[in-house]
Amino acid sequence: MDPISSADAANVNALGPAAPGAAEKTFVLPRPPLREPGTGRIAAIVPAYKVTKHVLAVLAAMPAEVSRVFVVDDACPEGSGKLVERECHDPRVRVVFLAQNQGVGGAVMAGYKAAIDDGCEVLVKIDGDGQMDPALLPVFVRPILAGEADYTKGNRFFDLERIRAMPKLRLFGNAVLSFMTKLSSGYWDVFDPTNGYTAIHANVARHLPWSGISRRYFFETDMLFRLNTLRAVVLDVPMDAHYGDEVSNLRVRRIVGEFLWKHLRNATKRVFYNYYLRDMSLASVELPIGLSLLGFGGVFGVWNWIAYSRANQQAPTGTVILAALTALIGMQLLLAFLAHDIGTVPRQAIHRRFASARRS
Repeated sequence: MDPISSADAANVNALGPAAPGAAEKTFVLPRPPLREPGTGRIAAIVPAYKVTKHVLAVLAAMPAEVSRVFVVDDACPEGSGKLVERECHDPRVRVVFLAQNQGVGGAVMAGYKAAIDDGCEVLVKIDGDGQMDPALLPVFVRPILAGEADYTKGNRFFDLERIRAMPKLRLFGNAVLSFMTKLSSGYWDVFDPTNGYTAIHANVARHLPWSGISRRYFFETDMLFRLNTLRAVVLDVPMDAHYGDEVSNLRVRRIVGEFLWKHLRNATKRVFYNYYLRDMSLASVELPIGLSLLGFGGVFGVWNWIAYSRANQQAPTGTVILAALTALIGMQLLLAFLAHDIGTVPRQAIHRRFASARRS
């Protein structure tokens, strides 16, 4: 079921001036602003699922540069959307209700749809649980408005001092996830792939395959893969996370197998799209030959090692050289392919070209 159906888009409710108690939690806003307050077309997308304790404070801290705020109630059992309707009176806020729970990806895409229909230019996703400082929003938006990026995302692992203070298991897990994401998405220069503080230009969002993007916890990672197929520029933004009494709905043991499979699937699709369907290069030849030689050398060498070990005989020099040489040549070809892949990370933003194509 499409989470951004016309029925969902119709459930948009305007609210009115700020509630007296809504501004208890404040942040210092960066100066100068991106543009005159109220004149920009920057939208904040706030997925709302079990965030009744934090969402009002998040909305109260929303910077003046934001023109519209879309709170997406993802069939929240706590009634987050109704709470916002009742307690928040910021005229910029709209509430979108989803009839069924769509997961974070479905909620964000519903917010994207509402923001694009409203004519917004840059769409920023901020969680409603208070972990993301809304004051950082201009930092995420500036590279997009300057034409330097199509999509920006947070990176909580930029500061080396903070990395040292992090639990080793968590750091290791994020490093593994980041490497898998680099391989599957093709963005070798980004880190912290599951970070949900993101911004995207509306012209790029329009070209995403909305029905194919993962709806749940793989959403941020799948977005990177989809953006690479468009050759969009992705930029990391250093940030700190705010942790309080919020409860994560993520259960690592339940998603490890799913993540591994989806990374493998995306990596295969990306290589096919970029190296065989849309373009051909020397790397397109290096990959299959490298895999074949490495596979042959490995299997041939292991098979002969087992056979001669059982016979208590020494393998002939030629057999050893053949196995080692083919494996080494295969490894060299794969490294050459990897070097080419790393060197072709998108560097030129595409959202202005999309805008020109729409005007012509």
